[in-house]
Amino acid sequence: MSAQTIALVTGANKGIGYEIAAGLGALGWRVGVGARDRQRRDTAVEKLRAAGIDAFGVPLDVTDDASVSAAAALIADQAGGLDVLVNNAAITGGMPQTPTTVDPATVRAAVETNVIGVLRVTNAMLPMLRASAAPRIVNMSSSVGSLTLQTTPGSETGPISAAYSASKTFLNAVTVQYAKELSDTNILINSGCPGFTATDLNGFRGVRTPQQGAAIAIHLATLPDDGPTGGFFDDAGTVPW
Repeated sequence: MSAQTIALVTGANKGIGYEIAAGLGALGWRVGVGARDRQRRDTAVEKLRAAGIDAFGVPLDVTDDASVSAAAALIADQAGGLDVLVNNAAITGGMPQTPTTVDPATVRAAVETNVIGVLRVTNAMLPMLRASAAPRIVNMSSSVGSLTLQTTPGSETGPISAAYSASKTFLNAVTVQYAKELSDTNILINSGCPGFTATDLNGFRGVRTPQQGAAIAIHLATLPDDGPTGGFFDDAGTVPW
């Protein structure tokens, strides 16, 4: 591993993912911009480089085994390793998602990207992360995945969502299981909530900017060695499960 910190951000061609890449790059890190769409990926990399960030494109479809394997090989070849993984790529699946009417295929697609995709990418990158001096994994979740908030009267957790919200609950549970398995390593893994951020994921209805939404990921990606693991956080602190 070089002295320069290497990070991979999935879904980094736009929105919160792009701002996470920009924020980590501003620290002097080398950042892999993971994205499926070649044109958007190339455009994001060019924009980041124009801002003085050491960015490189990583073709990556988190739902495809071969794509993820190829991405890991590319990072090993171009960067020599990996220190930080930010699992940001996600889909909503489209609304409405009331459980009595939702198409099971919608739920399946959300879980495939938002949960299984995280497992697929994380496991592919783990050999490099294990070799890092200070490895960090950040899973971008959402407060809509909080069962506590979902069942608290008056708490604003958005529309009824049997696919997206449930997938984020699932992701939080997976994060905890990773933390338990990796407890004897120096890998810190946490879930982060960006808040209600204006992105195309929600039709730009959010009240926070993508840069604000990226702040929690940057915080969790730069935790000290004695930082928390297996937690769920936003800018204000701990988010209830």
